Amino acid sequence: MHMSFSGYNFIGGQRSALGDTLVYSVDAHTGERLPGAFHQASLDEVDNAVAAASAAFPAYRKLSAERRAQFLEAIADELDGLGEDFIAVTCQETALPSARIAGERARTSGQMRLFAQVLRRGDFYGARIDRALPARTPLPRPDLRQYRIGVGPVAVFGASNFPLAFSTAGGDTAAALAAGCPVVFKAHSGHMATAERVAEALLRAAERTGMPAGVFNMIFGGGVGEALVKHPGIQAVGFTGSLKGGRALCDMAAARAQPIPVFAEMSSINPVLVLPHALASRSAQLAKDLSASVVQGCGQFCTNPGLVLGIRSPAFSAFIEQLRGHMAEQAPQTMLNAGTLASYGKGIQALLAHPGVEKLSGLAQSGKQAQPQLFKADVSLLLEQDELLQEEVFGPCTVVVEVNDQAELLRAVNALHGQLTATLLADSDDLGAFGQLFDVLEVKVGRVLLNGYPTGVEVCDAMVHGGPYPATSDARGTSVGTLAIDRFLRPVCYQNVPDALLPEALRDANPLGIQRLVDGKPSNAALN
Repeated sequence: MHMSFSGYNFIGGQRSALGDTLVYSVDAHTGERLPGAFHQASLDEVDNAVAAASAAFPAYRKLSAERRAQFLEAIADELDGLGEDFIAVTCQETALPSARIAGERARTSGQMRLFAQVLRRGDFYGARIDRALPARTPLPRPDLRQYRIGVGPVAVFGASNFPLAFSTAGGDTAAALAAGCPVVFKAHSGHMATAERVAEALLRAAERTGMPAGVFNMIFGGGVGEALVKHPGIQAVGFTGSLKGGRALCDMAAARAQPIPVFAEMSSINPVLVLPHALASRSAQLAKDLSASVVQGCGQFCTNPGLVLGIRSPAFSAFIEQLRGHMAEQAPQTMLNAGTLASYGKGIQALLAHPGVEKLSGLAQSGKQAQPQLFKADVSLLLEQDELLQEEVFGPCTVVVEVNDQAELLRAVNALHGQLTATLLADSDDLGAFGQLFDVLEVKVGRVLLNGYPTGVEVCDAMVHGGPYPATSDARGTSVGTLAIDRFLRPVCYQNVPDALLPEALRDANPLGIQRLVDGKPSNAALN
């Protein structure tokens, strides 16, 4: 590595190393320890980080939306300025290719700029005004005005599979900062050097734009997450990771003296339904594109298609053969870290061991790389709620299930747990015959796709990257797109408060020029 790292925690704008436990970053390709150690946060440092965020909250939340927007744009500029040496470090820690990391850096800075737009737009305030009706009988109505404020300090846990876009300055951090909430970030052990560089960029932006010192804090180490989630100063949690990890955080947060929400994105098998007319017209292309989606990024996406459903027919049998051929041609790839590879190996073993599952393609798992795998499972496993098929195998693997007819397809979809996505590969004739699938899928998933592949998540206003449990712990939110800000806001109502004492978003003159719901009607106007 050409860059030096202090390995100190980031607390209240300062660097801190009070603990004596050291943790190390490793080269994802070789498994060798990289130079430089990182200081695991002590319990005192966790406490100090939350105290710094809590101290920053009153000042930070009172800043104008414009000032917060400038901060987010400064972060974006700093991220864009991280050079080739930074990208090389991230590639070394994650085994992801440099083009992917450069693209992800652009997505990460793009997210920050998008939330800056949200702040300037002002719809996040959710401003509602019901003016007094003194003459109303039998009782007059008081003047009531509602808007939304940040919930307070937010704990964010970085994801392993997106070292930039779902990590230190990723979507959860961007949404929390936009909402007016200081962040305590728990760095992912898989890319600590990357995290340190990004945190430095964030702090440079904070200093440049005059933000309070504790607006962003970052701690290193294993076992510090529990202390963070249980800390009474933390008011919400953002997490991307395993079902086991997310569930543990949810249970901890619920058991606190003051329970807090955890927005955890955890597990999804993202079913793909291949319908008959689409098969008849473009089976070969579908098989090729689907295999590419399964192995993209070594299958290390939350939206990786892990289940393929189709109705038994000669055409579907031919499609499975084509898919088998394409999967057999796919090269092995290095995964993010040894832990991810070990989990992948375990998932493959569980499928191999089940009598209702047949292996169609893939070399035996050995060495340091993940071999792409294709399986076929009996539909009874789904219909009888066998947990095996419901569990995500994180990696370049998918399972084909053949159903007997349209009715069984509906039963199979109904048997699925909550998902991030579901995809229909369908032609217009299929949609006429299978239209009711949309109603069934809508209650199961956060995003329904037609004729695409779920492994591209657009960052925009309309995107939903969430879904019913176990895809996420709270299906009312999203972790990608501007609606993500909702998770870290809460409504406050003012009753009969003089105009001069109201927040700007609720004053008669509408000084922010935002759209508000006034007496039940949307209005950008000042109140007379």
